[in-house]
Amino acid sequence: MTVATIRNLTVRYGNFTALNEFSCEIPEGATGLLGPNGAGKTTLIKTLLGFITAASGNADVMGIDLISGTRQIRQLVGLMPEQDCHIPGLSAVQFVAYAGELAGMPPEQALRRAHEVLEYCGLGEARYRNVETYSTGMKQRIKLAQALVHGPKLLLLDEPTNGLDPQGREDMLDLVKTISHSKGVNVLVSSHLLPDIERVCDRVVVVMKGQLRASGLIKDLKRIEGQPVDIELKEWSQGFISAAVAKGLTHVHSHRTTVRLQGPGTPTETQQIVFQAARESQAQIRGFVLAERTLEEAFLTAIAGDTPPVLNPGVTQ
Repeated sequence: MTVATIRNLTVRYGNFTALNEFSCEIPEGATGLLGPNGAGKTTLIKTLLGFITAASGNADVMGIDLISGTRQIRQLVGLMPEQDCHIPGLSAVQFVAYAGELAGMPPEQALRRAHEVLEYCGLGEARYRNVETYSTGMKQRIKLAQALVHGPKLLLLDEPTNGLDPQGREDMLDLVKTISHSKGVNVLVSSHLLPDIERVCDRVVVVMKGQLRASGLIKDLKRIEGQPVDIELKEWSQGFISAAVAKGLTHVHSHRTTVRLQGPGTPTETQQIVFQAARESQAQIRGFVLAERTLEEAFLTAIAGDTPPVLNPGVTQ
């Protein structure tokens, strides 16, 4: 199932095209919206919420048509914007409860829920303080709290770790991962920070200059064509490499005691040859893993346009 289906969405600011016939499907779960600053990520989020009107194209969010159902979409979606959104003069609990009322909750229910989500986000002891007195990390947490207060089915997070120190960043990512993997809330995380996306998301949608460059599971994007393997040896052994090459494997490269080999068959077949070569050369193998690119390498390849988009099974562009 999908939480959003986007079809040929084009958004312009005057003569500048921010999204250019953008199409993709965002499945349930945790998805990263990945791209450099100015790629069109925030524009996509604002368009899906009806804050910006598209020049052409359409989308469904949580099964609701974007053009005719903007209000219903906003009631089902929680937004954590990149910029601060607090109201000076309000305490944290007042602010979060007000956000709940804006989403259609009765005042008593909104207030009760505000206490709950503030406690969950680690602001229980500071709930009666005015939000303008909060530190940067606390302001990020209250933005998450106001996005959660009405129990959304989909959470849109725009640069959730923006401005945080290392510990605050770790705490925020832990919260997001718990929400998406343990609480059953679908999450779309927009960020230009690859480690953040890899930490909390299973899938990514890569955007560059307003266009889709890649989408799919992170593990699929990191896969290397030909499925080479990395073998960690106890110590360097030229004899092992020679034996492996003699049996039909290709020596891709080596780094210290790690050797990358590629075979003509499956990884299982390559593994059998590797252990035969190790026995013949009396080399000791300490590790054997399927080689993969880093997410950064996969991302740079995608935005360079060297490969076509990688799509999840059953998801059409």
